[in-house]
Amino acid sequence: MGKVLIIGAGGIGRVVAHKCAEARDVFDEIMLVSRNVARCEEVRADIKRRTGKEIEVAGVDAENVPELAKLIKEFRPDIVVNVALPYQDLSIMDACLEAKANYLDTANYEPKDVAHFEYSWQWAYKDKFKEAGLIAVLGCGFDPGVSGVFCAYAQKHLFDEINYIDILDCNAGNNGHPFATNFNPEINIREVTQKVKYWENGKWLETPPILDPKSIHFSFDYPVAGPKESYLLYHEELESLVKNIKGLKRIRFWMTFSDNYLTHLRVLQNVGMTRIDEVDFEGKKIVPVQFLKALLPDPAKLGVNYTGKTVIGDVFRGKKNGKERSVYIYNICDHAEAYKETGGQAISYTTGVPAMIGAMMVIKGLWKGKGVFNVEELDPDPFMEELNRRGLPWEQVEFKGELYGELIH
Repeated sequence: MGKVLIIGAGGIGRVVAHKCAEARDVFDEIMLVSRNVARCEEVRADIKRRTGKEIEVAGVDAENVPELAKLIKEFRPDIVVNVALPYQDLSIMDACLEAKANYLDTANYEPKDVAHFEYSWQWAYKDKFKEAGLIAVLGCGFDPGVSGVFCAYAQKHLFDEINYIDILDCNAGNNGHPFATNFNPEINIREVTQKVKYWENGKWLETPPILDPKSIHFSFDYPVAGPKESYLLYHEELESLVKNIKGLKRIRFWMTFSDNYLTHLRVLQNVGMTRIDEVDFEGKKIVPVQFLKALLPDPAKLGVNYTGKTVIGDVFRGKKNGKERSVYIYNICDHAEAYKETGGQAISYTTGVPAMIGAMMVIKGLWKGKGVFNVEELDPDPFMEELNRRGLPWEQVEFKGELYGELIH
């Protein structure tokens, strides 16, 4: 039915390629590309062993627009799935425009030298994609991604107005390492060490970063995982959901961190290892966080001994037919089961599966339009159906009596 080109052969790219290979009724041809061709070859061999399916691989520099555009023109995919690094988003979008290809990613753009991310850079491409007759889908992982689809589904079916949204991301797994990040260490550490923002009553409010003693956190009782300390964190989907979900009074994002993780990260920050600027070392310039990345376990290899589960979902509070209601929609994903199926841990799985589904929505014509879209602007129904079919089934719980959301002060 369609052709997909996947950029990035890390843990998420591995899952996207595996899931596309499983859905051959939709993806006739699959190409996985990366600067690291050896990693692409490894994924190709693993897919052949697990599924008996063949994929194509190639080497490419995602920041080299002419080189990437040439490859896209030669392969002629129906959609390019970008699961490379966030600071490569704009060069990949430029290459897609030059090669006349639809685009999808899982994380918004951020510059290499500044720990800052927002959608404005990519939203600026709206007219370019519209004029080219192409669709660009932004943030189609889990959070961002499924978290936004849950919001669109709740807005369409469950509420007349949604007043409060709390997105809660819990990883209750154990990877067996003293300290490791579940996706690219450079990007992960930049994300969790910056100032926190949330939106309330029409404006953005700032709170201290998670390592600050004054950071905001509380214990949430997650399904299966139980009570876990959850920290207020700024996450990119808040920026788009504020624009696209009507009636909002407040929206926040929470993520669990263990004391062990926070202690390691606090020490690394105190000694300067989380810095993203260059420092002199024996006559050479190095970026401390990039050096740290070389020392830490490869997130793509964490799945081997990973146990436990992730629990990610949205708590909604609002009104339906004039009455207050509170609904929790969430997914539970098992690290060991994800590894058994794809060779990736649950963090990669929960990001890679939605990216594959998003590509499927575009190829099938279920998500269509010209321009740049965040997932909550598109029809949630066929996407929600595919979540249940493709390994990320969701649950919906309604709370009676005292609104469950009120437990989150």
